[in-house]
Amino acid sequence: MKSFLKYREIWLLAGIVVLIGLISTRFPGFADPANLRQVFNDTAILMILALGQMVVILTRSIDLSMASNLCFTGMVVAMLNAAHPAIPIPLLIVIALAVGLVLGAINGFLVWRLNIPSIVVTLGTLTIYRGATFVVSGGAWVNADQMSPAFINFQRAALLGIPVLSWIAIAVIAL
Repeated sequence: MKSFLKYREIWLLAGIVVLIGLISTRFPGFADPANLRQVFNDTAILMILALGQMVVILTRSIDLSMASNLCFTGMVVAMLNAAHPAIPIPLLIVIALAVGLVLGAINGFLVWRLNIPSIVVTLGTLTIYRGATFVVSGGAWVNADQMSPAFINFQRAALLGIPVLSWIAIAVIAL
């Protein structure tokens, strides 16, 4: 039993259960499975980003530009969808992955090949990617009414009662 309690995951799980219990005393509907499913879905993108950042941290680096990369990638895909609503969602996902990969590869190349500290590189690319987002969009927003209904509803679609975005997070966690 003592060796079982040495695992921090057990304590983390116990802490989560205690927190859910405490929050449920204040907000009775919090522990409802439908609400927990919605919370999981709402945090799915953050989980995916945290796993990516975890890999970077495990290599003894840091990536400060991750949110700017996400912003630029999202803007490019949203603008593509607004301008060409007939582009299929799977192709938009591939484009998003490719754009994010290229931006991340730029960071990786600068750190690996030029031996610039990752904090310096990603602080610089954070600003560059934010600026590029502004330039690409012309400083304008892409509103939901400009995008195709399929694009907007993709992450809300349910598969086996669980939203697609949650399934994507589950797949990334499993990988």
